[in-house]
Order: sequence, then structure tokens, then C-alpha cells
Amino acid sequence: MQKNLDKPVANALNEAFQRERKLSFMEKIYLPGIVKGLWHTLKQIFRPRFTMNYPEEKWTPPAIFRGRPVLVEDNGKERCVACGLCARACPPLAISMQANEDSDDPKERYPNFFEINMLRCIYCGYCEEVCPEEAIVMSKDYDIVFESREDAIYDKDRLLVPKEDLKERLDFLKEYKNNQFGQFWDFQEENNIHSVRDRDTDWNVGLSLVDMLEQQKKNDATKASSNWSV
Repeated sequence: MQKNLDKPVANALNEAFQRERKLSFMEKIYLPGIVKGLWHTLKQIFRPRFTMNYPEEKWTPPAIFRGRPVLVEDNGKERCVACGLCARACPPLAISMQANEDSDDPKERYPNFFEINMLRCIYCGYCEEVCPEEAIVMSKDYDIVFESREDAIYDKDRLLVPKEDLKERLDFLKEYKNNQFGQFWDFQEENNIHSVRDRDTDWNVGLSLVDMLEQQKKNDATKASSNWSV
């Protein structure tokens, strides 16, 4: 005999259903459940509070926090050399820039304009990861308010922050990246005006191709300053 597949096998509305549990008298009046819920609420009242009266009380994020991306201002100038890696790596395409050249500037290149659309930014930190100059970092700024869409587009003047104010984040990045790349990533601020190759203190532009390959093997064999932290 073919069973009726349209009829549910387990019908909870059927009183004759054998797996349906009968409610007791106390369960039917719901008083035990209400008392149990009130007792749980009473216990929570006397526990320590972890909430803050925002905005009167502001939370201070740790160095690992990824807040609003900012540009590092070093000695009155931006570190950025307008290489475009941050704009290329940005998933929502929130970063735009235009490079310019200045023969009087040791960096030779600088961003003529640099803008971040904060309505698009997802705070992923990819721009910070790919930047070879540590010129764009994630700050602790999380309290951001816009009055219009135009106000949400941050230009270079609004993005520049002195490196002294970003010391905690820069120190964290140095330790974080050294755990991945070892001593090879030992970032030197005095080499900021050069390419990424010049950050290797043993690099010599006068080396032959064979010597450079040997030097690269030596750099790859350099042990990390510390082990991976879990």
C-alpha cells in the first residue's frame, strides 16, 4: 500500500502522537518558568557592569584595533610615495590618488591628491598590509560621523596624522610583520625615502647577479626574531 507522502509523519497537533510529552499542571500555568527567568535576571543585577555611558565615556582601543585608515606624517611630509598598491589592494575601491614628482623631495614621488571614501571603506587593513613605506596605517579612530556624502570623502589634509600619534600602531606593526618575515623586514625609518630593496641593510647595488642571488639565499635563511604567537 502506498503511503500518503503529503501527510506529515510527526503531527504535533495530534493528541494521540506517541512522542508528544504531556505537560504537568505547573508547566501549564507557566509559573516555574517565570520564576526561573526572574531569578536569572536578579542575579545579573548584582554582577559587575561592563557597559560604558557613551558618548560621555569613550573606549580606548588597543594597538591591534583596526580603525579609520590614516596617512603617516613624517617630519611635516607624508611618507606616501603614491605607488598605488593600497588602491589596487582595496576590495571596495575606496582609495584614489594621483602621483606627482618633485626633484627637490628625496622621495621624488608624492601623492598630488589622496582620497578615501569612508562610505566604502570596510576596515579590512589590506592597504596597511601592502604598503611598502608604512605610510598608511589603521588608527584608533572609530567615532566617525558624516553630514553628507561629500563629507565622507577624506582628502590628504584630513588623513595626515603625525607619526608620534601613531607610535603604538607602528610598534605593533613592526612586531607583527617581524613575526612573519623575520629580521628581513627590519623597517628602518631612515630608509623610508628609498625602495623596498634598500631596507635590507646588506643590500649593495654594485653586486653582480650571482652575488645578489647568494645574498638573497642568505636573507631567506635568516631565522625569525621570534616564533609565531598563537
